[in-house]
Amino acid sequence: MKYGSLILEKKEYVYLKRILNISGYVGDFNTQKSLQELTEQLKTAHILDEDEMPEDVVRFNSKVTVVSDKGWEKTLQVVIPMDKDMKQNKISILTPMGSALFGYAKDDAVLWEFPAGKQQLKIVDVSQEETLSGVDLVV
Repeated sequence: MKYGSLILEKKEYVYLKRILNISGYVGDFNTQKSLQELTEQLKTAHILDEDEMPEDVVRFNSKVTVVSDKGWEKTLQVVIPMDKDMKQNKISILTPMGSALFGYAKDDAVLWEFPAGKQQLKIVDVSQEETLSGVDLVV
């Protein structure tokens, strides 16, 4: 892990903690397992101010290109739940893939349990779109 632990911006961290607290109602076992793993990782995350955030960290609205050890490559955008749109490759933070990537950085390798089994993902690119720091995050 490039920075030693997950890196999150303060407002995004608070928002994420809130939605994780209310997401206990998710019925899917694999999704629930991913969210529990993310919750555990948040306990040791570095929480930074907006102006301290590295540009290569996956956060809300980041576009992320990943390569799987299964041989596929995909570019996704990690978004808040209400902005998800699979046709535009916008995945919710509450999906196994969204929770696997959030807080990691370019060149990190992520080993995660997905519905189809464990996979290792290599983050090969991260670009920042509009961040949520200026948005009033309400759950």
